[in-house]
Amino acid sequence: MTRTEYYDDPDAPEPNSLVVAASAVVTDGDGRVLLQRRRDNGLWALPGGAMDMDESLPGAAVREVREETGLDVEITGLVGTYTDPRHIIAYSDGEVRRQFNVCFTARVVGGSLAVSDESTEVRFVPVGELDALPMHHTQRLRLRHFLERRPAPYLG
Repeated sequence: MTRTEYYDDPDAPEPNSLVVAASAVVTDGDGRVLLQRRRDNGLWALPGGAMDMDESLPGAAVREVREETGLDVEITGLVGTYTDPRHIIAYSDGEVRRQFNVCFTARVVGGSLAVSDESTEVRFVPVGELDALPMHHTQRLRLRHFLERRPAPYLG
């Protein structure tokens, strides 16, 4: 299934679902950031995805990191909330979603780095290399907020 992201685009299709999702900024001991190259659009992104009905948002972030990267993490903080209605995600199966994302910080507590069926590459990226990677600007916004070391979470 392919995925197309729109931002502030008058030609974007109308959303037909609202999805609650969680993502995580996971760093290693050298301050590098865990990213995956998504199979559905080829862009680099933080690990994350939709919350299941039987879990919490922090639990969804932990599960998504494990599923997408092979690493077990624990949540350590909150980067922010991302609810901009101008961000629309369309999938080839006909779903067009507006996504409510809560982005956490996390640290690795186990597991082994591995590519999943949702990614083509998974790695820890030095902060100085982030700008060179193809990435949707909503992902860059979360990373920027994390790197700013804000005293309070972003609420948007």
